[in-house]
Amino acid sequence: MKVIIHNHGTALASDFEEIAISRLERLERFSIPIERVYVDVRHEVNPHFGKHSHCVTVTSHGAGPLLRGEGTGFNDLSAFDEAAEAIELQLRKRHERSKDIDRTTVRKLRARGA
Repeated sequence: MKVIIHNHGTALASDFEEIAISRLERLERFSIPIERVYVDVRHEVNPHFGKHSHCVTVTSHGAGPLLRGEGTGFNDLSAFDEAAEAIELQLRKRHERSKDIDRTTVRKLRARGA
């Protein structure tokens, strides 16, 4: 999975890239194909936004589904955590739906065997 990070109007934390890559690589455990992930970090200078001045958008592209998560926070890492959590929730839902659930009951199994 390729992670592309864009920042607009702000300097990122020194360890932001390492944290983002490690958090997004954990999403591969759902076995849903994702080729690349775009992380877009924006900072609003307007003091009206206050604790929600940083906005992070995470978008996935590839053979799998198009997923998008947004998060806001007082710094770029807290906003990224919120956006990554939204993406992880969407992937978890898709993974659960893709499972093959056999709804045969014990009664039906006994009827076939007898």
